[in-house]
Amino acid sequence: MECTQDREVAVPALAERARTLAARSRTATVVAAGTTDRPMPILYQVHRDRTAVLLLAMDCALPTLAEVAPGGEVSAMLELTDVAPVALREPVRGLLWITGWLRTLPPDQARRASVRWAEQRPDSRLLDVGHTANILWLDPVFAVFSDGEGTGWLHPAALADAEPDPFCRLEYAWLRHLEQYPSDVLRSAVQYRPGARARCGGRVRPLGVDRLGLRLRIEDPDHDRDIRLAFHRPATTPVRLASELYGLLGCTAAAQNTR
Repeated sequence: MECTQDREVAVPALAERARTLAARSRTATVVAAGTTDRPMPILYQVHRDRTAVLLLAMDCALPTLAEVAPGGEVSAMLELTDVAPVALREPVRGLLWITGWLRTLPPDQARRASVRWAEQRPDSRLLDVGHTANILWLDPVFAVFSDGEGTGWLHPAALADAEPDPFCRLEYAWLRHLEQYPSDVLRSAVQYRPGARARCGGRVRPLGVDRLGLRLRIEDPDHDRDIRLAFHRPATTPVRLASELYGLLGCTAAAQNTR
């Protein structure tokens, strides 16, 4: 997959993109040294203090593996996947790998952790703690992030200090809305961008929205290409985001209608 963008187009920093993925990811797996199992956590959350909590079924091997390991912790990696909310040919937009030390919380700590978790993000599955599920704690050592706009490693402190994109939880609704736009509108947005060359022959799909711009996926017959369209000014509110999107898409639609 090729990523294309104008040299002057601003891109959110790697740490911001990684933190955004951690905030909105809905798919994860975890693997630990000593086992080939890759269970999917029932729930997971990456805290602002850089640690991660995982709710895992008791019948998977990781809780027991951590309990019997020297020091009560085992080396493990949590893989978070960012999947596009529209049905793209290649739906994975980014990956975040957090590597560190995993341990099972004792019952009293697990109950306190589940209460704090529920206060931040209520979920009835937290009631299973101590019955059919365990809470495990991941203390990170380093992280690696990769998406169509770059790859790099992060110190846990950099991930903890970064702020997620302010629209990371609104993005799904926006992209589903943009998917309903006539295909000519999105194609025109690509063709009318500064310095664009007439090379947009494939299907143009919405890929991502953040405070700095709109990302589009061009699905050609033999490969995919990603393009970032910059907003005139960074968006700080949903109203401003709507205005900037209209500036990119509404104006190109108007230009087509006047032909």
